[in-house]
Amino acid sequence: MKIFKASKPLTFNYSQPPSTLLPHFKNELFGNDYITSLCRQKLYREALQAFDFLDKNTNFKVFPSTYANLVSACSFLRSIEHGRRIHHHILGSNCEQDVVLKNHILNMYGKCGSFWDARKVFDEMPERNVVSWTSLIAGYSQNRQEVKAVELYFQMLRSGCRPDQFTFGSVVKACSGLGNVWLGRQLHAHVVKSETGSHPIAQNALTSMYTKFGLIGDAFDVFTRVVAKDLISWGSIIAGFSQLGYDNEALAHFKEMLCQGSYTPNEFIFGSAFSACSGLVQPEYGRQIHGMCIKFGLGTDNFAGCSLCDMYAKCGHLESARTVFCHIDRPDLVSWNAMISGCSSVGDANEAVSFFSRMQHMRLIPDEVSVLSVLSACTSSPTLSQGRQVHSYIIKTAFDFTVAVCNALLTMYAKCSNLDDAFVVFENMRNHTDSVSWNAIITACMQHNQAGEVFRLLKIMLSSEIRPDYITLSNVIGACADIASLEVGNQIHCFTVKSGFVLGVTVSNGLVDMYTKCGSLESARKLFSLMENPDVVSWSSLIMGYAQFGCGEEALELFKTMKALGVKPNEVTMVGVLTACSHIGLVEEGRQLYKTMESEHGIVPTREHCSCMVDLLARAGCLHEAEEFIKQMTFEPDIVVWKTLLAACKTCGNTEIGKQAAENVLKLDPSNSAALVLLCNINASSGRWDEVARLRNLMRESGVKKVPGQSWIEVKDRIHVFLVEDSSHPERGRIYAMLEELWLQMLDDCCDPLQP
Repeated sequence: MKIFKASKPLTFNYSQPPSTLLPHFKNELFGNDYITSLCRQKLYREALQAFDFLDKNTNFKVFPSTYANLVSACSFLRSIEHGRRIHHHILGSNCEQDVVLKNHILNMYGKCGSFWDARKVFDEMPERNVVSWTSLIAGYSQNRQEVKAVELYFQMLRSGCRPDQFTFGSVVKACSGLGNVWLGRQLHAHVVKSETGSHPIAQNALTSMYTKFGLIGDAFDVFTRVVAKDLISWGSIIAGFSQLGYDNEALAHFKEMLCQGSYTPNEFIFGSAFSACSGLVQPEYGRQIHGMCIKFGLGTDNFAGCSLCDMYAKCGHLESARTVFCHIDRPDLVSWNAMISGCSSVGDANEAVSFFSRMQHMRLIPDEVSVLSVLSACTSSPTLSQGRQVHSYIIKTAFDFTVAVCNALLTMYAKCSNLDDAFVVFENMRNHTDSVSWNAIITACMQHNQAGEVFRLLKIMLSSEIRPDYITLSNVIGACADIASLEVGNQIHCFTVKSGFVLGVTVSNGLVDMYTKCGSLESARKLFSLMENPDVVSWSSLIMGYAQFGCGEEALELFKTMKALGVKPNEVTMVGVLTACSHIGLVEEGRQLYKTMESEHGIVPTREHCSCMVDLLARAGCLHEAEEFIKQMTFEPDIVVWKTLLAACKTCGNTEIGKQAAENVLKLDPSNSAALVLLCNINASSGRWDEVARLRNLMRESGVKKVPGQSWIEVKDRIHVFLVEDSSHPERGRIYAMLEELWLQMLDDCCDPLQP
């Protein structure tokens, strides 16, 4: 019997190229061990290079275990080219392909996204185990083939193969992508019944799934039942709380994890904690966690740094955000986008555009997020120039004009008060618009008081494939209210009901407001009575409507009912109530409401409330008290307050106070013709004709002209506008002929048209 001495362990110098080791590769064991050792050291590229070299220069036999390591290397590198070459080599060899090797091949194709190859290998397997099924399910799940992943899972159950924790992790993740809550609960039941269901991998997947469904209660329930919580368990629940707006709970669990001392937070958990601080607008909390992040060696990490930059920027600490950004080791595109988004969130367009430009100098190509973030910073007229610069960049670089980018451009021009350019963008994207595009241009028209354009756009929208939504309806109803177009408002109301829209509180409030502004109080009250749970806006709209149309008693009765039902009034409610008191002369009640509005309802008086009080006192003839009230106001009176007092002085013929009021109006607006005209009328009623002549000369010299009165009526879907002494209306001949006929009829009936 021949006895062999044990050979010394093989040692390799991995810096040596395979060619220098060629003599050793004649030993079959040496070649296989060399490749295996490279794979164990995670030197996957070197392992594949060694295999290529050996395949070309030797005839050594590859062991099944070596093939498995090579296939795993392809999986890690996501190299489908090398994977297919290794697989082809296996098929051409005499290597016996057991289920373990086939599972490696199956897993490789799945991770490389080659589902056809993966499925082919799976279907040709004579024997399958749980790893085989799980590998293919995981491949589908990781590459957004969720439906196929779920179908394969149920096929696995029918085959009699029992899933393990890894199977559950993959199929639950697929269910999360589908957003199917019913299916998710069904899978949860499978997990509970399974022997491996209590494993953290399965439980963590369920926590993440319920978080994505927005069911934080279910997610927390699963988390509390995990016996051996690992770092992923804590990260999942902290991220869930943070993403769904439960920021206090996110920080509480972050603190609890630290107190247990079992795990050190990673960059993802720190990112969730910073996001929670951002949601709470608590930079001090963020600073403390920032210090901890540095202590754990993650101060320069990209992921944590992005969230930290975003937190500081959203809390208004741009300088701190900039400092963090500068310390990030090689900031990537996501880091730059975080800074641009942070600058945009605080409205700093100059800084956002500066970062956008610097990012390009660093040879980073902006993506859609970059463009959307920088455009969102341009929200006012002074930032129009920066917005146009970004628009120019988009055109010059042939950036992909996606619907989202076009919508952002449209919104930018609208917010920067450039409605013409907004329409140009909208017209250029007409064939690719979505509901956001239509709502953006309609909202822009509303903001620029273009009610006619709102109705025109609605008609075009109805003839397109895009259907109006609740935002569209709210804007159109608002346009009807602005021009007091009851007929169009009725049509929109009917369209809303016939189209199957559920009249939620927002739309119902808009309709109530529209009916009150159009003077149709009966329709407003009827709609209000049909609302299940009217909120404070609903009550305020109706109260304001009754007050403005002189129905003060009804407005005050509504206010009492509202308080009795426990609905807390807001600022608008109090404006309506004070207006009601003013219109029906309830001076004492108005005084009492004003005095107690802060103590009883927690409402601090605003300029609008003060204007109502001045109007209340002035209408009642208490001009001196109104004047004293203005002097005691905690802020400077605006032009509305002084014009209110001036109008009352004309009614009461008080020249002295009227003159002071007019002077204050003219200080605020020197070209205000109404103040000069009212002052002229006050002096004329007092017989002070010299002063009247002086004021008229002043108006003539200053070029101040009285703004002519204006009114409008709606006839057959057309709005007819009339001015005093109008000579531009297309049917002026017929209008003046009718006026003359009415004049003559009044004279025939012994009525003097010139008498008030």
